[in-house]
Amino acid sequence: MLSMPVCSVSAHQQKSGLTTVLFNPHTNNIEVMHRVYMHDAEHAVKTLFDKTADIIKSAETQAQFAEYVAQRFALYDELDQAFALDLVGFEVEGQHFWIYQETATPPNIGKISVRHDVLRDIWPEQNNLINFEGKGQVQSLEFADNVELLSVEFAPHAH
Repeated sequence: MLSMPVCSVSAHQQKSGLTTVLFNPHTNNIEVMHRVYMHDAEHAVKTLFDKTADIIKSAETQAQFAEYVAQRFALYDELDQAFALDLVGFEVEGQHFWIYQETATPPNIGKISVRHDVLRDIWPEQNNLINFEGKGQVQSLEFADNVELLSVEFAPHAH
């Protein structure tokens, strides 16, 4: 009887996403890794693209969904100029769909503003958490409710 709620929870949409923004000193790139629950992605593609869309079996649907994610995530510098994030790949890994983006790390980053609207256009209750790693202590931003733009600041010359 106790296992029933656990099974039920795993079959429902999580409506939460996790993004890691990594400042990689080895490549001098900002690497962005979005993680979306497959169950959420399955429902999303049927709403966004086509009722028959299949993110599990269709490479075309996977590519469409990766592009959708890339278009709804942006990083801005202190002058509100968007970073040119390249979509470098995507993959299914267990219960998650991963989308990867990157850009060169500009010198002297002090502040980054972020827009993270992934799945929030179809589910207003969607919650997206972002962790910034590789620039001092890990910093997090949470996009929930009507939040559209958040910022994070870094200490000068933090490594």
